[in-house]
Amino acid sequence: MGESTVTPLEGRDQALPDPVTAAPRQRRLHRLRSPRRPRLWFEILLVGVSYWTYSLVRNAVPEQRAEALRNADWIWRVEHGLGVAFEESVNHTVNSVTWLIVAMNYYYATLHFIVTLTVLVWLYRSHPGRYAATRLVLFATTGVALAGYYLYPLAPPRLMPRADFVDTVMVHQTWGSMASGDLKHMSNQYAAMPSMHIGWSVWCGLTVFALARLPWVRILGLLYPTATLVVIVATANHFWLDAVGGILCLVFGFAVAWIWYGTLPYALPRRVPPKGQGRPLLPTKA
Repeated sequence: MGESTVTPLEGRDQALPDPVTAAPRQRRLHRLRSPRRPRLWFEILLVGVSYWTYSLVRNAVPEQRAEALRNADWIWRVEHGLGVAFEESVNHTVNSVTWLIVAMNYYYATLHFIVTLTVLVWLYRSHPGRYAATRLVLFATTGVALAGYYLYPLAPPRLMPRADFVDTVMVHQTWGSMASGDLKHMSNQYAAMPSMHIGWSVWCGLTVFALARLPWVRILGLLYPTATLVVIVATANHFWLDAVGGILCLVFGFAVAWIWYGTLPYALPRRVPPKGQGRPLLPTKA
């Protein structure tokens, strides 16, 4: 019965990770992917710098007027071919009601920023455990939109010379668009695709609908992007297909957050436990 033999497993040492180096790497990755308490000073700085960078990059994209107008004509022809070219009718109908179109001009100019910042502040205060992941969705959405502005310059309907759209800001002398009137030189007029008015408003709407407790607040969350769609079309700042582009960018943003955190931001724990108390085993919405 004799001697037992041991066969060495060649390459085993190379296949096994070094426990000394693997563990710290896993811990660092785990910390990066775990919800953390947001720091107010850092978030203010991050949001400010990010928006400044977004505006700088967006406005630095070459204003390719000829290509932007060709793309607008193509979209207009496609919509006519599909029988869904309703933007001009909405623009003229709403423009005939002065108080309504003036209100929409100011809506377009202000709520895009006010509501988005309000939702960010609400998340920071009431849902700190979900804040970073939900903010990541917004940032990734905006980042991929910049690529769209560069790759697909598009003129808004109000700038199409062969169409009969009304530039409602110019007609009613409001400041409802950074791309009209005296402010038009401060903004790239040919960055209409995708629409971040829609991308950001749907982000706001979904966040409020998913996390708010009061039913009427959740309903307002859904109504906000719906009203924004009407506004961007009525003011002739966007085709409705620009809104589709904004939603696709938002889907990309959610995909990035899902890959990083392993779940939707809204499924993460509402609050992050203090250091030393560990993390909840299961995400909770409460």
